[in-house]
Amino acid sequence: MGQHGIRGICTILSVILASSTLVSAGDDGLVRIALKKRPVMQDIYNKPVPKSTTENSGAGREVDPVREAVNQVRAQAQRIFTEAAAMERRLKRRWSHRGIGGNRRVREGYQAVVPLKNYVNAQYFGQIGVGSPPQNFTVVFDTGSANLWVPSAECFFSLACYFHPKYVSRRSSTYKENGTPASIHYGKGAIFGFYSQDQVTIGDLVVNNQEFIEATYEPGFTFLAAKFDGILGLGFKEISVEGSVPVWYNMIAQGLVNQHVFSFWLNRNANNGDGGEIVFGGSDPKHYKGSHTYTRVTRKAYWQFEMGDFLIGGKSTGICVDGCAAIADSGTSLIAGPIGVIAQINERIGATGVANKECKQVVSGYGQEMIELLKSETPPAQVCSKIGLCAFDGTSGVSAGIKRVTGEGRTTSVHNMFDATCNACEMVVTWMQSEFVQNHTKEGMLEYVDRLCHNMPSPMGSYVDCRHIDSLQSVSFSIGGRIFELQPEQYILKVGDGFVAHCISGFTSLDIPPPVGPLWILGDVFMGAYHTVFDYDKMSVGFAASA
Repeated sequence: MGQHGIRGICTILSVILASSTLVSAGDDGLVRIALKKRPVMQDIYNKPVPKSTTENSGAGREVDPVREAVNQVRAQAQRIFTEAAAMERRLKRRWSHRGIGGNRRVREGYQAVVPLKNYVNAQYFGQIGVGSPPQNFTVVFDTGSANLWVPSAECFFSLACYFHPKYVSRRSSTYKENGTPASIHYGKGAIFGFYSQDQVTIGDLVVNNQEFIEATYEPGFTFLAAKFDGILGLGFKEISVEGSVPVWYNMIAQGLVNQHVFSFWLNRNANNGDGGEIVFGGSDPKHYKGSHTYTRVTRKAYWQFEMGDFLIGGKSTGICVDGCAAIADSGTSLIAGPIGVIAQINERIGATGVANKECKQVVSGYGQEMIELLKSETPPAQVCSKIGLCAFDGTSGVSAGIKRVTGEGRTTSVHNMFDATCNACEMVVTWMQSEFVQNHTKEGMLEYVDRLCHNMPSPMGSYVDCRHIDSLQSVSFSIGGRIFELQPEQYILKVGDGFVAHCISGFTSLDIPPPVGPLWILGDVFMGAYHTVFDYDKMSVGFAASA
């Protein structure tokens, strides 16, 4: 085999051993499965967005904009933390990863508590078992997908499979063959495999006859560096690949939980041994303060609900006064929102950004005219069409889809260019509206929007001066008639210590046009501040301050 081959095997074995998670019994009668929190600079954020064979097979089938949005955010977040990893390597810093053991007893009343392990407030995951006897895997508990998958023993041609434990069907006495091909697509890359059926152990809860995907191909580097082995989806069956019944559905059907709810507590104290908890069948009062505020699920796919206004420093941004869609997503680390709002946040917190050419052109060429139109009480939705940058469909500005013909007779669309200018115009109108509310002068208004145009969110992440975190403004979300506030220390992610530390904004941009958007994705940054309950019977999501 040679010295290099032996050295490679030793490396693989050491990684697998280092990834193992302990589960132990405690005195409080709760079942805890330790989750790990992944380091910021190593996190993998290409969260799964399932696409079934049926969805992908038909030409011209409508694309789900929410699914594409989740896909986009997860890909963008990966780029952000890839850059953070590169910076960390340049600083030649070393990081240590801490975790906790868990308990293996079921609380009376069919309630299982799964303690989480964490890595620096960036990713939470824990251990499950597949088969009889259980073969252990570390998984992300993900409300943004609906399938369970783990690496298969039949994965031969993906390097990632050699760095993670693999499911071996012949070692399980409860295995049942299925064989249906399946794939799950990500922001970058995908996993491919086939369905099998076996029992799944979560704490001491055993889910029988559970369908899951054996991943036989994991291309690229996405899962090579991942600390987790697979993903356990907690979203609705409507987004499950091939309509497979999710684990949570089978927990309910088999009477394993007393209450048809599950809840997350994500500990944001990186120096604390407890990474957090997911409770199946209820919630743990030790980990929240006061009562939960519930809002109903508006779309049975992701845990999607209606959100009201978004405020910076207690003042409305005007973006969601008429309502926005939002998703509570345990598998996304950041908070994603409309690019116009994220630009405003960046400006208020002094985050680095990038200049936007179309935005600058709109402000310099049409800024004063736009202000005059708004002063004359022209409906904001018509301003950009009045100055010729958008068409108007009766409710809002839209791209006119202009085309031109090249010299060789080929028709070439410049729709994308026109659409970018139209979008920039409508974004500037929104900013101007918020400034009108604060009675700013025309000159002050133009200066403000021009400043925003020069500080648009960067796809590689927006950095903040760590020395000024304490002086930054709070941001707030209106959900279910209640204001949920985040302080700077809650929405800024800090990488490193001392003079080499750098801080990353916990916000990233996402633009989904009406009628589906504007859309927010509330990931771990928000769920860490607010204990979150997912109520299946009442089709609602509840939030309370974490304790």
